[in-house]
Amino acid sequence: MIEGITPMKRRTLVKAIAGMGLAQALPFSVPATAQEPFSFGLTPVFLDSDIELLNELEAYLSEAMSRPVSLVKRRTYQEITALLLSGELDAAWICGFPFVQHVDRLALVAVPLYRKQPLYESYIIVPANRGITRWEDLRGDIHAFSDPDSNSGYLVTAALLAQSELTPGTFFSKTFFTYGHRNVIRAVASGLAQSGSVDGYVWDVMSAREPELVSQTKVLRRSEELGFPPIACLRTNLDTEEIEKLADALVSISKNETGRNVLSMLQLDGFAVEPETTYAGIAAKYELVQRKGG
Repeated sequence: MIEGITPMKRRTLVKAIAGMGLAQALPFSVPATAQEPFSFGLTPVFLDSDIELLNELEAYLSEAMSRPVSLVKRRTYQEITALLLSGELDAAWICGFPFVQHVDRLALVAVPLYRKQPLYESYIIVPANRGITRWEDLRGDIHAFSDPDSNSGYLVTAALLAQSELTPGTFFSKTFFTYGHRNVIRAVASGLAQSGSVDGYVWDVMSAREPELVSQTKVLRRSEELGFPPIACLRTNLDTEEIEKLADALVSISKNETGRNVLSMLQLDGFAVEPETTYAGIAAKYELVQRKGG
């Protein structure tokens, strides 16, 4: 291995040099029959605590794309987005917020369908026994956010405050990031936070899977419907064969038994190719927060 080159960077280098017909110039050998895994990134927006789910997803994509697929997980949205932008991931399931931040470089591959729509909501949650009905009553709270690059777990609440010339720092007494929507629910349920911003899809799914935990919280406010966290790739790679195979695999997922198992575990209806305007609402919130300095 070339000194200083990580395995993922080596993979990218191999692909690039092979594409120029210079594979023989490499100081390491690449088996002629070896096929580099298609690297698919997952962020904490994904319900990733279920090992069976991850195995089924990897198995389905590998079969549908007729090549090895490697799932790559990281703790933060920023890490996965950086790997995607640098070309070290072939595609990733990201959030709508980083998508609109980098829309000049990223393109949509497919969008999940939740309750038959490519949309979801952001929830502000509080303890189940808390007797308030307005988000304005959260002033002075210790508030849990999911991730600074999360739409539902940060941006929606920041934009709500920006409309009233407020910021999280001026409205709440303290804020912190849990780096996972599950962790926001746990923080509010345990009393570590007095309120939290969370992905409504995750809260809904967890309500069925972990009712004892989620029942300790309640939804104080639901946002309007916004674009569901998408699967994205570099815009320059959108028309490549491997990305087209990924898109076909996702759109056709309900036609395969393993794929249907994946959808069932995710509680999704499928995937569809959607226009970038699906994320116009998120883009507007991002622009508002930037303009207001939030």
